[in-house]
Amino acid sequence: MMRRRRLSRVLEEEERAMVPFPMILKAEKRESKAVFDLAEAIRLVKANARAKFDETIEAHVRLGIEKKRSDLIVRGSLVLPHGTGMKVSKIAFLGEGADADEARAAGADIVGGPELVEKIANSGGKFDVQKCFTTPGFMPQVLKIAKVLKPLGLLPNAKQGTLVSDVARAVREAKQSNVDFKMDKTSIVHVGVGKVSLSEDDLRENIGAFVNALLRAKPAGLKKTSKYAGYVNSFHICSTMGPGFSVSIQSLSKAADHYNKVSLS
Repeated sequence: MMRRRRLSRVLEEEERAMVPFPMILKAEKRESKAVFDLAEAIRLVKANARAKFDETIEAHVRLGIEKKRSDLIVRGSLVLPHGTGMKVSKIAFLGEGADADEARAAGADIVGGPELVEKIANSGGKFDVQKCFTTPGFMPQVLKIAKVLKPLGLLPNAKQGTLVSDVARAVREAKQSNVDFKMDKTSIVHVGVGKVSLSEDDLRENIGAFVNALLRAKPAGLKKTSKYAGYVNSFHICSTMGPGFSVSIQSLSKAADHYNKVSLS
């Protein structure tokens, strides 16, 4: 009996001394929390882009929007002043008459009125374009195929810049360096803002244009006192293969203001 008690005490002591299995002991990880001015962040990204191809400079923005708030989806479109270096979009215009003529002259790939609407309606949910434009006057016709266009992200709307009055300008800009962005399921917006081969000043203006578009896309239901508070939680830039660098909101605001002044002059 005494032996059993001693054995029981020994086993209890061994169990207390043993590390539970499985168990991973993690070493402390020190992550850099440095936040850089936009100009410095661009220099660092370019210096760390060492791939043998012309890497894309990417912006990754974490928004202060709850993932479940489907009514606060952020999406928009912009033309980068110094281009993206990427393939030009394939564009469709739904309309007729003088508007259709303007769209063709501006370079739209597919142009059509009611007959094109009917063709899309019978397409089985397929429409191989990257952007679809129309005018407010023709929008009632387009709404007939909303069930086809909306799942494809092609239903024209003013916020994305695809429901337009100035047809020629909209199509020309889209054929240049048009960039679409949309918040993903984790409340992050990812977008390419140019190539590493662009100058630092050109990249700064491209990023300023993107920040300006991001502010324009801010949902009306997001009630905050300032432009950025509660909306933009963090902003990082990186190259395709390089590390990311956090950018200060203050320097982003200056870049957006500079872009506005240049574009309006």
